[in-house]
Amino acid sequence: MFKNTVQALLDSALKERDDLFLLSFDITSGNAIKIVIDGDNGVLVEDCMFISRAIEHNLDREEEDFSLEVASAGAASPFTHVRQYKKNIGRLLEVKAVENQKFEATLTQTNDEGITLEWKAREPKPVGKGKVTVLKTVTLPYEDIKEAKVKIKF
Repeated sequence: MFKNTVQALLDSALKERDDLFLLSFDITSGNAIKIVIDGDNGVLVEDCMFISRAIEHNLDREEEDFSLEVASAGAASPFTHVRQYKKNIGRLLEVKAVENQKFEATLTQTNDEGITLEWKAREPKPVGKGKVTVLKTVTLPYEDIKEAKVKIKF
């Protein structure tokens, strides 16, 4: 019953802010509510506060004792939602695909079926000695992606 009430309040808040989307929602024993959100334009502290207030101000602590944590996805957290790909176009990703394929490449496109990655590679020249830099591209359907996350460079 409590979970349904919280879910309804969360859904209502997310309808009000369609730039935000839910990554995870869990209520553990002791009514510890943990919500992780992301946004098409990133997530600000104010966005977390908006979701928190939408839930907390509509629950009665006299009726149910609870704790509430609203957080954004970490910078290097694996993607769990298709919308996360769209907001990261142009960024360097680390992608693990089926058949143990690994890519460290720039995300150039997304659509309803999958993503397109591009990277530069050094390959032997077709004629003569030496190597030449070539632009490689791969298109991966979402179901072939085991894990994808932003690669942070310092």
